[in-house]
Amino acid sequence: MRNSHEIDYEIFGDDLQIVEVELDPGETVIAEAGAMNYMEDGITFEARLGDGSQPQQGFFSKAFSAAGRMATGESLFMTHFTNEARDKRKVAFAAPYPGRIVPLELSQVGGQFTCQKDAFLCAALGTQLSVAFNKKLGTGFFGGEGFILQKLEGDGRSFIHAGGMIIKKKLAGETLVVDTGCLVGFTEGIQYDIQRSGGLKSMVFGGEGMFLARMSGHGTVLLQSLPFSRLADRIIRHAPSMGGSSTGEGSVLGRFGNLFGD
Repeated sequence: MRNSHEIDYEIFGDDLQIVEVELDPGETVIAEAGAMNYMEDGITFEARLGDGSQPQQGFFSKAFSAAGRMATGESLFMTHFTNEARDKRKVAFAAPYPGRIVPLELSQVGGQFTCQKDAFLCAALGTQLSVAFNKKLGTGFFGGEGFILQKLEGDGRSFIHAGGMIIKKKLAGETLVVDTGCLVGFTEGIQYDIQRSGGLKSMVFGGEGMFLARMSGHGTVLLQSLPFSRLADRIIRHAPSMGGSSTGEGSVLGRFGNLFGD
């Protein structure tokens, strides 16, 4: 018996995508606060404590679960969108930065997917979100984005977002070493750990960060080509207000060209 609501969807766009979810009467989709782009008349929304996957949970159990989400930097509440009309209605959710929206059918990946803390976008009601802490302290202190992960569990559809292009790697006992920020998520059967990126000189001057993620086992790993943290660092580095250069790429005049601007 299926526990999650069975939702239909369509993804629009190329680099700045939205996912449009079609709800039958009475169906609900849960989403991160602020992710909604538009919705049709007949859909109501409500901010609730928890993901609603276990309606029999008491207040303190929901509060404890929500506190775990706060540890990941996400909102304490989740928004529940429900179709109260007599026929089908649609609601859309937008990606927060350039990249791709990835649909996940949890029933086809063992009922579980572990992802970066800010990758989750929305999911069918019945999907359980929880915090997945790595047991090794080295991962906690040095993993960067990789320390606190979100675990999605259930048998319905979920949607995650990643920056740039999506690369899918299937491991059958092999080991894959990746930048911690480039890791989007992985299926059950994948073990995750942190290792040094090399000797002291490589760690300081190599440009690859001090630590890397080591993925091994049997399953699928999703990677992103452009983590948002990397994009943000580049923008801040070149912002004039932060001491960066305002020189336009390919400009011979550089900042003096601004003297002749409007």
